[in-house]
Amino acid sequence: MFDIYGVNVFQNIPNSELSHMEAMLLIIRKYNLVDPMETNARGVYANPVLQALYTQLVSQGRVSLLAAYQVGATIEDLDISDLNSSLAVTNNQDVRLVYDFLNKGSRNHMRSFYKNIKNWNGTYTPVYITQAEFDAIVNSAMERF
Repeated sequence: MFDIYGVNVFQNIPNSELSHMEAMLLIIRKYNLVDPMETNARGVYANPVLQALYTQLVSQGRVSLLAAYQVGATIEDLDISDLNSSLAVTNNQDVRLVYDFLNKGSRNHMRSFYKNIKNWNGTYTPVYITQAEFDAIVNSAMERF
């Protein structure tokens, strides 16, 4: 979306996501797991469901800047849901620490996207987390690491 709109949020958040990916890579290496992104180019996913979602969201984001902000919120919405689900079934403290770090980042990103959505007089309805979870996130302060 940065290539299309040139808005900093679309460059700053992916830069932040790189640190998140590096944190996960540490876990992957520590536990000798397979890195699912090792051979894929940007925007290419082995999982067909993720690939379809990526294609759909990129298409939606091309409609307008407001739509791109809403797509960003949707991605964070899904990330938060996935991380919460994973935290609920993970007892490995290394993994929990990284998931907590990633979740904090996703909540901050959600706040940024939602602020931009509101500035454009837009709305966002969460798809993957509850409205109560969403409201609690966007009505609280940015979290520090």
